[in-house]
Amino acid sequence: QVQLVESGGGLVQAGGSLRLSCAASGTFSSINVMGWYRQAPGKQRELVARIISDGRTNYADSVKGRFTISRDNAKNTVYLQMNSLKPEDTAVYYCNTEVNVGSFSYLYWGQGTQVTVSS
Repeated sequence: QVQLVESGGGLVQAGGSLRLSCAASGTFSSINVMGWYRQAPGKQRELVARIISDGRTNYADSVKGRFTISRDNAKNTVYLQMNSLKPEDTAVYYCNTEVNVGSFSYLYWGQGTQVTVSS
């Protein structure tokens, strides 16, 4: 089993910044991908950003240039620095990871953290 503990959500005014953290713990041999998704009310969950074990990153077009994803492999932790926040960034943000256990890979989700951006 793998546990993902998220932190850093909250309420911020438009133009402000927040930093999300997600720490993975449990039984696994390595982590392939760590990422952040978000889900706004009435909308589908969407990818925000992800970082692969080799350091490559992917971002949603809507957050490029404003959000930065990073990873501390020693701590099995992924961060999402969110700058220039907009009201449309308001959503529940979920951490996601793909880990290796033996020859298998498994996906896990965090419990979600609320980000609210006021105008």
